[in-house]
Amino acid sequence: MQSITEPKTKQVLSASGEVEQVALQPKNLFSQLSDMPLWDLAFRPWFLAAALSSVVSITLWILFLHGQFLGLATAGLSPVIWHIHEMLFGFAATIAVGFLLTAAQTWTNRRSINGFALMLLTVIWLLVRGLLWSSNPKLQLTAVALQASWWLISIGYIASMVIKAKSSRNYQFIPLLTAMMSFNIGFLLADIYGYSELALHLSRCAILLFCLLVGIVGGRVIPFFTGRGAENAKVKPTPKLDKCLPWVSLLGLAVFFINDFIELPFTAAPLLILAGVLHLLRILNWNSTATLKVPLLWSLHGSYFALAIGLIALGASYHIDVLRFADALHLITIGTIGAMILAMIARVSLGHTGRALKPHFSINIAFMLILIGALARVALPLLQQPILAWDISALCWIVAFGLFIWHYTTILFSARQS
Repeated sequence: MQSITEPKTKQVLSASGEVEQVALQPKNLFSQLSDMPLWDLAFRPWFLAAALSSVVSITLWILFLHGQFLGLATAGLSPVIWHIHEMLFGFAATIAVGFLLTAAQTWTNRRSINGFALMLLTVIWLLVRGLLWSSNPKLQLTAVALQASWWLISIGYIASMVIKAKSSRNYQFIPLLTAMMSFNIGFLLADIYGYSELALHLSRCAILLFCLLVGIVGGRVIPFFTGRGAENAKVKPTPKLDKCLPWVSLLGLAVFFINDFIELPFTAAPLLILAGVLHLLRILNWNSTATLKVPLLWSLHGSYFALAIGLIALGASYHIDVLRFADALHLITIGTIGAMILAMIARVSLGHTGRALKPHFSINIAFMLILIGALARVALPLLQQPILAWDISALCWIVAFGLFIWHYTTILFSARQS
């Protein structure tokens, strides 16, 4: 029997054709860490880290709004800007990029970022979270540089995979993510240099860009998943809407962006409403009622419906004084981005770890909580109850993503089931 002090060996075939015993070199600490299942694909650490970050961020934000965490007012970024950045870029963009890095491996049949490289990119992401609290201008700019490097490395991996595989259908994600990166970096620099209103405008542009991204990804996966997972579902293809919607969304974003710098003779309102109506027409062809018994499906349909109504509400806010643009925007940030992310990470985390697509029952409750939170956030201010709207939506978010963290941490740390 081999002594535990003896080096481990393996059998290899020599050049002469004889079997030889070769000593294996012991792995160092970094190699052992990078071999953990957590670093197998980007969805594992980033889904978990972003979900946890969002719960912490929302908790701190709601405490600040109630005067209980005033330290946020003296941190690096302006309080509102910090809240937006951590939820839009620290949470939503992180999960979107993690999903695309994971999906790109399936699309291209090429290995996505993993192991030590993924660990390093995650450390960069964590450093940004911490450095943004600093009031030191040099450390703030360091955070911006690190955030830019996180984007560039991530986009570089996706671009390399889809271009080498000639996956032309997915080339569109390269300019979309590059635009998202530009909004992110511009957003941070604007606030650091005292242009908080510009930062706010760039964040709203980024949200509209997210709507375009949701339209593209959701337009692919929702009808596909519905056709495969819902009993007797009759999903009708919408080729004309599929071609038209991205251009309407992009034009609406362009008009909205430009109007903050040049006063155009028209606003983005008609284009936002048109995009919302087109999304409604699209979802009417996806047989949503057939998904009511499948939580992983009705949650996706519900989030896409929120996108349609949210865009219509955004356009209507230009003409209805009682409906604030910021409140209508939260129907999208919570009801669309938050709800679709929760539905997708619940599904992807099961499917890509070899588990059955049957989430714990409490995750179904989490889906409902996010949509309830979105409805409360936009409806209660109309009834002159803004503080109650903040509290209910925050509580729904914390519980919903807390349930995800509770049930999925072990799954994301565990090896794929065969």
